[in-house]
Amino acid sequence: MAVTAAMVKDLRDKTGAGVMDCKEALQEMGGDLEKAIDYLRKKGLSSAARKSGRTTSEGLVGSYIHAGGRIGVLIEVNCETDFVARTEDFNQLVKDLTMQVAAANPLYVTREEVLPEVIQREKEIYSAQARDTGKPEKVVDRIVSGKLDKFFSEVCLLEQPFVKDPDIPVELRIKQAIAKLGENITVRRFIRYQVGEELS
Repeated sequence: MAVTAAMVKDLRDKTGAGVMDCKEALQEMGGDLEKAIDYLRKKGLSSAARKSGRTTSEGLVGSYIHAGGRIGVLIEVNCETDFVARTEDFNQLVKDLTMQVAAANPLYVTREEVLPEVIQREKEIYSAQARDTGKPEKVVDRIVSGKLDKFFSEVCLLEQPFVKDPDIPVELRIKQAIAKLGENITVRRFIRYQVGEELS
């Protein structure tokens, strides 16, 4: 059964989970709304979404050195309380995220951080590539949209496939931690150093 935008919206309204999570749940459950709700509840995404507006002013700065000192990462991950910041689960999440940045070299935390001129340049490149293949204009727009999503999944930390489980994005790994720990968790910033890279 094809999953429609209306079905996704209905599931979002009922659970508060993200668009992609709702779409995945409906696809996994063959379009059955009640089963999709159960699927999301089991993953803890509904509660994670409800916590997403809460203030995160505690947390940790994690560090990771890789490849014999050739790559180094610092990352700030925030939560709501110092108690959660000291838990083994939170510390493991921070460690996983530093390793993610070291391995996958994201440039931004979220797509909202990508500068408009960068997005515009990518759109122009993808449009030119699609038109060169002779595709009709209405198809070009869909191709550009798909390529932009792929671009974001490569350069935005939260949209990258999680290195320890490539079937899920990093954002879902964080949501799983939110569901388990009962607090909102956000990645504030990170920096990655690599020996020999050019300084901008």
